[in-house]
Amino acid sequence: MAQSQGWVRRYFKAFCKGFFVAVPVAVTFLDRVACVARVEGASMQPSLNPGGSQSSDVVLLNHWKVRNFEVQRGDVVSLVSPKNPEQKIIKRVIALEGDIVKTMGHKNRYVKVPRGHIWVEGDHHGHSFDSNSFGPF
Repeated sequence: MAQSQGWVRRYFKAFCKGFFVAVPVAVTFLDRVACVARVEGASMQPSLNPGGSQSSDVVLLNHWKVRNFEVQRGDVVSLVSPKNPEQKIIKRVIALEGDIVKTMGHKNRYVKVPRGHIWVEGDHHGHSFDSNSFGPF
């Protein structure tokens, strides 16, 4: 009986040590390097969620590139929604600062993307809340 209790204590102690090391490492990784997110909705179809509302895709979001300002045209990015700050939206980068964009439905036909901003759009035009609705991000 005493031997089995010793084994349980050693196991519990090793588990606690591993847990208290793994949790901070995982949290730091998810905050600084990358995280996994589920994509719902039709705005990025057919690239993401080609099956429609019955399915959702999973993506790996690379925080490192965004933090180092290495965003390029064509990249898919996750942003905080200007309409609802509790929600994130996923869009494709269409233009970078200094580019002139021919818009679709925006109040101005052409927009020059200001410094420090990007122009984002969903792949499914007409079914996307994007820069054509809220301007450069």
